[in-house]
Amino acid sequence: MKLLVVGLDCAAPALLLEDERLVNFRRLMAAGCYGKLESVIPPITIPAWRCMATSRDPGSLGVYGFRNRADHSYDNLTIVNAKSFKALTIWDHLAMEGRKSVLIGVPPSFPPPRVNGISVGCFLTPDPAVDTYTYPAEIKDEIAGLVGEYLVDVKGFRTGDKDWLRDQIFEMSRKQFTVIRHYLQHAEWDYFQFVNIALDRVHHGFWKYLDPSHPDHEPGSPYASVIPDFYQHLDEELGRILELVDNQTAILVVSDHGAQALHGGFCVNEWLVQEGLLVLEEYPAKVTPFSKLKVDWSRTRVWSEGGYYARIFFNVQGREPMGVIPAAEYQTFRQEMRARLEATAGPDGRPLGTLVFAPDEIYQETLNVAPDLIAHFGALDWRSIGGVGYNGVLHIRENDTGPDDCNHAQFGAFILAAPNVPALGLMTGARLLDMAPTLLEVAGSEIPASFQGRSLFDGTLSTGGGDGTTAEGEEIIRQRLSGLGYI
Repeated sequence: MKLLVVGLDCAAPALLLEDERLVNFRRLMAAGCYGKLESVIPPITIPAWRCMATSRDPGSLGVYGFRNRADHSYDNLTIVNAKSFKALTIWDHLAMEGRKSVLIGVPPSFPPPRVNGISVGCFLTPDPAVDTYTYPAEIKDEIAGLVGEYLVDVKGFRTGDKDWLRDQIFEMSRKQFTVIRHYLQHAEWDYFQFVNIALDRVHHGFWKYLDPSHPDHEPGSPYASVIPDFYQHLDEELGRILELVDNQTAILVVSDHGAQALHGGFCVNEWLVQEGLLVLEEYPAKVTPFSKLKVDWSRTRVWSEGGYYARIFFNVQGREPMGVIPAAEYQTFRQEMRARLEATAGPDGRPLGTLVFAPDEIYQETLNVAPDLIAHFGALDWRSIGGVGYNGVLHIRENDTGPDDCNHAQFGAFILAAPNVPALGLMTGARLLDMAPTLLEVAGSEIPASFQGRSLFDGTLSTGGGDGTTAEGEEIIRQRLSGLGYI
């Protein structure tokens, strides 16, 4: 059985699953199962898509976001790329069975991974016009012949020019679907996955016009229809795709995380300065990124890297070069910091409802250099702002990297339809890590022991094959082995 994975970055469950105008998505929902999908912590494009493909949590992959500490020094942050991940993916396991894959825009895919088939780079590609962003390399010329300039992202999508942004997002998506349809028809594949990053960009650029709960909502805006229009565009493209695959193809529609209104930014390092936990040699005269601050490491206990969530780092004796927190006091200090972060307040003085996680408590492993704590300010209603220079102001309206209407939400969505999947309708409790084992069960392939998720069907699907052992036969063998002393 072939497997087709329709990746929709940032798809919101209510928008994807509840709009009756999305007739093609609803066709798949009626034929199989669907529901909310719990993402990983943090629910970020990277590492979430690779967590899905490997069925391993971020700690077990040793990647905690787009930038990660390479060691315990203070300034050695590395940017993730495709080579940052070592765990085998679902397409690697299928390749061991001789099956071929096509991957288009699946983060992270620059440099383009060498697969048993074709890979096309994602938004991490610096410049598709000059960089080799495909494997094999000659695929780049083939794509240029199909669409001309291939777009992997909308550069400068955090902009106030909404007409330009809307047009660029739609253009990028249409070009990608042209490439997708071409390889669906002309490449040899058993596993085909693409990720539409344009949906994420349209959410970040236009959410306030759609969502009445957004603090900057503009009723009656001419941009109110941009997000619903984009979902309809996706539905139309899905309809074209469905015409190109046969009824023996399993189709998974999946998002890496959801979307929610962004209420503003919490200036985490500014707060740490106020709390006396981050000590500067001099306070900056203007807003300054953390990497350019003059930090007094001999007196600093805590610092943070901002983003959609906060990574909190401790300055520990014997671990960091100028560590000040005694190693023997680490656990006590961490509990105190967790409580202080959870108590962070909003502009009205009331608790934000911040969620704080210790990596070793939520991940099966913590490889490489993990944060000491992870904070979702206001349960992701608030972005984490890493700069300092706001003169004591802790809450700001605009993102520190430009206009941004939404943050990531913990729950995305999935829809699964396949010949051997019954029409089960709404399912609850699904997790992103469950998707790869579910797909392998649908395809009748063995689920690797390294996978941390479990199939939604837990071994109950009929694949038309199997190992030839009935339940009765298995019981006879069990009794025989027991009698021989093997079990």
